[in-house]
Amino acid sequence: MAQLTLISDHERQIKPLVAAALNNELPLLQAGISRTEQNLRRFEKRFALSTSEFIRRYENDQMQESPDYAEWIGEYRMMEHLREKAEALRGIRFAN
Repeated sequence: MAQLTLISDHERQIKPLVAAALNNELPLLQAGISRTEQNLRRFEKRFALSTSEFIRRYENDQMQESPDYAEWIGEYRMMEHLREKAEALRGIRFAN
């Protein structure tokens, strides 16, 4: 478990500001996840291949390099990153 202490030079309570910022970030991440899922489905339809199968083949060097495949792997990695960030945000709680 990671812990973070925030110190402010202002007398205003920062807990509500931080809570609001965290609450605003999650819908933005969800929107990014939705867009990335759409992009992945577009690749799956175009190449008649699931993303999981594409990744398996790509990681086993069974796919030739191409700009489309580079974009597909980039979308997949972006999806992983966005999901990890969303999961981390969902796990944040205030100690005081």
